[in-house]
Amino acid sequence: MISKSDWRDLAVFGGSPAFAEPQHVGRPNLGDREAFLRRVGDAFDRARLTNDGPFVLELESSLAAEFGVRNCVAVCNGTVGLEIAIKALDLRGEVIVPSFTFAATAHALEWMGVTPVFCDVEPETHNLDPARVEALVTARTTAILGVHLWGQACSPERLAEIALRHDLRLVYDAAHAFACDHGGRRIGGFGDAEVFSFHATKFFNSFEGGAITTDDDELAGRLRLMRNFGFAGLDQVIEIGTNGKMNEISAAMALTQLDGLGALLAANRRTYLQYQDRLADVPGLRLIPLDPTANNCQYIVAEIDVRPGGLTRDAIVEILRRENVLARRYFCPGIHRSAPYRKRSHAPLPVTERLAETVLVLPGGALDPTAVDGICSLVELALRNAEAIEAALSGGMV
Repeated sequence: MISKSDWRDLAVFGGSPAFAEPQHVGRPNLGDREAFLRRVGDAFDRARLTNDGPFVLELESSLAAEFGVRNCVAVCNGTVGLEIAIKALDLRGEVIVPSFTFAATAHALEWMGVTPVFCDVEPETHNLDPARVEALVTARTTAILGVHLWGQACSPERLAEIALRHDLRLVYDAAHAFACDHGGRRIGGFGDAEVFSFHATKFFNSFEGGAITTDDDELAGRLRLMRNFGFAGLDQVIEIGTNGKMNEISAAMALTQLDGLGALLAANRRTYLQYQDRLADVPGLRLIPLDPTANNCQYIVAEIDVRPGGLTRDAIVEILRRENVLARRYFCPGIHRSAPYRKRSHAPLPVTERLAETVLVLPGGALDPTAVDGICSLVELALRNAEAIEAALSGGMV
């Protein structure tokens, strides 16, 4: 662990990195290797690797029970899941979406010929701001696409009221929200449909994969058709579809993750609580509060208070990188500032603009407690010794 007495030994001053091995955001949760390999062996023995194999069907049934929904449709990844949901819901015109999210949320709309209308977010939760959503509704609006950022529910009651009042569809990007709760309910059953990502960096992963959940049986039927080229039978095509199927090896990984879900949640929550305790009194930093009983705690998110004489968020990212701590800037810039969208007009997004410059995501998950302690020490030392470290980063005299 780095102490205040030896902070000049940091790599930024020419010393060795604090960590010999990279500590990075999005380190995969792997689960039980032997259990996974047994399932892979079963798939090989059956010679059934895709096309709604038994592991995919078992996964869909298990996840529907986990989420408390009638239907779960497994897909090859979360982005394709969004695209299929957009198509199945016949979304057109404009859809209101946050700019402070991963690019895939907006790209899925654009890819399907729908215009994303960017909305600002709440300063405390970083989720879509319902008050600003309503102000953006026009005659061309067909839906709201909310994001449960950091696993926190995106105002499902308030957004449902707005959707009902304006006759809009309501869809959620739930990529961050596996095994997260809201009001005593698992996220997965809100809105018309919710779309999960099982990418390797997510809390729950299938290498690559995802799922769409819904209580609408008719919608589920369309989703299943569309993920398999629109085939209703061996030779009968009745829908325009794509290839969005999950394969058996990905499903085997997901089932293995489900087996160890309790242990994964416990490890993540332990890590979050340790960060919460260690960073509570660090000046210039606010850790985004999560409810460990209702959140998977996959993301350790802080805001850096940029002040005169202090370090910027980007400077802290650079300091940590030199110490082999691969922290991340999320989401910088906001999607509305990225090349495909920045020439379009949009409402003012002051909260999004601020968060894009101040949000810092630290390594989380099943980290060794000594690693968490070391990361926290580095962050604290950087913030408490901003002037000297800023001079070193800029090539000045220390």
